[in-house]
Amino acid sequence: MGQRTYNILLHTHTVSGIVISVALYVIFFAGSFSFFRDEIANWQRGHKVSIKDKISVPIGPVLDSLASERPLQGRDIEFRHYYNERKISVNLGASKDTLLSETERARAFFYLDTHDLGTTDYIGNYSLGEFLYRLHFFAQIPYPFGYYLSGFVAFFFLFAIVTGIIVHWKKIIPNFYLFRPWAKMKTLWTDAHTALGVIGLPFQLVYAVTGAFFMLKLIVVAPSVLTLYKGDQTKMYEELEYGHPVFEADHKPLRHIPNIDGLIAETQEKWKDFMVTEVHIFNYGDTNMQVSVNGQMDYKSKLNGVGHIIYKALDGSSTVVKDPTGTSSYLDGVKNMLFRLHFGDYAGYGLRVISFILGLVSCFVIISGVLIWLTARDKKNLPEKKRRFNEGVVRYYLAICLSMYPITAFTFIMVKAFDAEGKTMIYYCYFLGWLLLSVYFILRKNNGLTHRYCLLWGSILGFFVPITNGMVSGNWPWVAMAEGKHDILLVDLLWIFLSTAGLWVYMKSRQKPKKAHLKKAKTKTISVG
Repeated sequence: MGQRTYNILLHTHTVSGIVISVALYVIFFAGSFSFFRDEIANWQRGHKVSIKDKISVPIGPVLDSLASERPLQGRDIEFRHYYNERKISVNLGASKDTLLSETERARAFFYLDTHDLGTTDYIGNYSLGEFLYRLHFFAQIPYPFGYYLSGFVAFFFLFAIVTGIIVHWKKIIPNFYLFRPWAKMKTLWTDAHTALGVIGLPFQLVYAVTGAFFMLKLIVVAPSVLTLYKGDQTKMYEELEYGHPVFEADHKPLRHIPNIDGLIAETQEKWKDFMVTEVHIFNYGDTNMQVSVNGQMDYKSKLNGVGHIIYKALDGSSTVVKDPTGTSSYLDGVKNMLFRLHFGDYAGYGLRVISFILGLVSCFVIISGVLIWLTARDKKNLPEKKRRFNEGVVRYYLAICLSMYPITAFTFIMVKAFDAEGKTMIYYCYFLGWLLLSVYFILRKNNGLTHRYCLLWGSILGFFVPITNGMVSGNWPWVAMAEGKHDILLVDLLWIFLSTAGLWVYMKSRQKPKKAHLKKAKTKTISVG
């Protein structure tokens, strides 16, 4: 590689990394907790979820309960188990019965508690797990700007990974085994950046590719809609198997409503280890009533086994639209495997714990890259104005990024202590607290202090997360273990582990290096905690 090409790639890697560093840190930090989105929601509510990955509530009694509150005739009704919670989502389409009033025909969406059949809307059902999950792709920013921002960040992160590999290819292996904690600061951060970057490289590459795919796919497919489908977006989505079929109503009442639970049982008998995650009822109570049972095979049986079958209520006949036990198509492989790789939910708790750790390691790689950039520019020959600007940029970056740790722990405590569930409280607590902490550390103008205080406050608050949970709900770790509340126990253990590690790093950062090693440092260093 020529020197000019090397310099171009090096500067491209550096600039692309610096530009996206804050947004990328937020994505990885919030994304690390997103691996346990369902567990955090169950921890917050104190719920024990024994049956996962499928709809566990009988549909018949639920329909009877809904029918007592509003007319269901002529509606399209959808039951969806998307998250491993006690609640499932229910979507009632507008009734096609023209004899009903506008109010009776109105559509509705809500979450249904499978234990007590209580209902809540989206705002009331909003949990901390949902918040962190949506934060990791900036869904709080009005659509579609937040989605596109996270997608472009993932794309440029992929670009930074590729250029980083090319630039450091010859030094990756020898530098991976090299760590000099008492050398000058730039050397310390470079060694840590290289070693941890190589360890997390496969993980980061997977999430850069899948993240860019999910958030930018609308932009990617736009040329296809214009050229291959001549602007017919509906046709394209049909061929990509997105959406649901449309059945016109006959506007004739059906004499006998079939047993929906019997159809589900018939499907599960047909396909062993089939997990029903969605039930769609089209034209309820009409002679053209259709029931679609959707789901996937247990991951232990088949990793990519998506399927669904449609039953006709009038004569009980069925049509297999997709057989989950058959050979998966290329389209299924692309769509479903990218989701599974991104969510990391196909190998139990173990894979998600590893992904959680690697996500936090990626946060450290981002921070170390920023500090390398600063220390490389902390030179006496640079104009003072430029040096102050560089230091100010990093000060803002560190204040915004590192304060996520204590404010996340604080929000966990608040939602549990006040039994608060809903979007408003979480938004005020997290975003307002994050803003105040960031401003405080920016005004202090001390990067070392920002490092130490965020580690210390975050770790102390983190230890109070399981303590608060035990005091409020009685679900102490040993109680949760005895009662089989694995989700609650896992969240408490994660905070104990994270707080212990954070406190250990804080204590190490307080120790002064030995004088013999200090004498070897020939260049001026900055305080980084």
